Amino acid sequence: MKAIIQDLDYRQISALAADMGQPAFRAKQLYEGITQGKDISQISTLPETFRQRLLNEFEDCALRIEKVFAGADGTKKFLFSLADGNVIEGVLMSYKYGNTQCVSTQVGCRMGCKFCASTLGGLVRNLTPGEILSQILKVNALCGGTREKRAVTNVVLMGSGEPFDNYDNVVAFLKNLTCAEGLNVSPRNISLSTCGLADRMYDFAKEGIPLNLTVSLHATADAERARTMPVANKWKISQILQACDNYFKVTGRRFIFEYSLIAGENCDERHAGELIKLLKGRPCHVNLIRLNEVKERSLKAADEKNAYRFLGMLQKGGLSATLRRQIGADIGGACGQLRASYLKMNGEDGAPGSPPG
Repeated sequence: MKAIIQDLDYRQISALAADMGQPAFRAKQLYEGITQGKDISQISTLPETFRQRLLNEFEDCALRIEKVFAGADGTKKFLFSLADGNVIEGVLMSYKYGNTQCVSTQVGCRMGCKFCASTLGGLVRNLTPGEILSQILKVNALCGGTREKRAVTNVVLMGSGEPFDNYDNVVAFLKNLTCAEGLNVSPRNISLSTCGLADRMYDFAKEGIPLNLTVSLHATADAERARTMPVANKWKISQILQACDNYFKVTGRRFIFEYSLIAGENCDERHAGELIKLLKGRPCHVNLIRLNEVKERSLKAADEKNAYRFLGMLQKGGLSATLRRQIGADIGGACGQLRASYLKMNGEDGAPGSPPG
């Protein structure tokens, strides 16, 4: 596998073009072509000799859209293939304020959360900054977006993988995503979800990218959390809360807790009271999620009545809380479901073949 040119920022692209004997405006043409979601061979503004030199060193295409699945509610799910034959997935969700794309940061995941399909096959490898960015570049282009008028208005790092387990590559991706020469996405329009790697939460607060930090909580006590989230054996809830407080202190941005409602596990009156006691007075918001059931797991989602009952208890107790609209269920909207289905159809090694659907 060759290098990925989308890994490079504008300064590095400029240096690359200069090293290849090209004038400065060629670097701008190259970077604009990449930002438009084009493969190297598709950037027609570049001389053929320059394109060929680039193709000798870099993959023509970091990532391809293999198939698109459309949900009845307008949600679109994408199966992407990488240059090395691995597959990942992403989701584009439509809201009144624009379109939000959920991207993957790893091929698979090693966190082992019991409610998530991403971790079923473990971690295969980290994605490079350019592979993460290319998910957005390709979808933005497919939907008719440009750099100036993006079809993808918001980005969430909530797909397959734990972003902070791929820390350096994710930070590099975020810097490319937010830079003025590229898509120039505001950090306020970006959310990053972590299962609670507290040490990396402290590190990220110093990066100068004040995005929306979301923590997957899903329980009110460490022992209960450990039943579905092995990461709880290393990082306690108290340590996560301290890291969240630090993030607010450094960035001024309130933090968000995701809380999946699992029937018989975490959403009765006792849990509501404990969650209120744990979070009341903190600059945070609770995003309740009706569990998107994974057939390989035994966990069941709370029904709609109990979900709204739990929401009401939190709001009455003084917490800022909402129940996330359930979208994409008819196309396997939960992270990892599409890739898991693809790998099952093609054998455990995930060799290329016909995607499901």
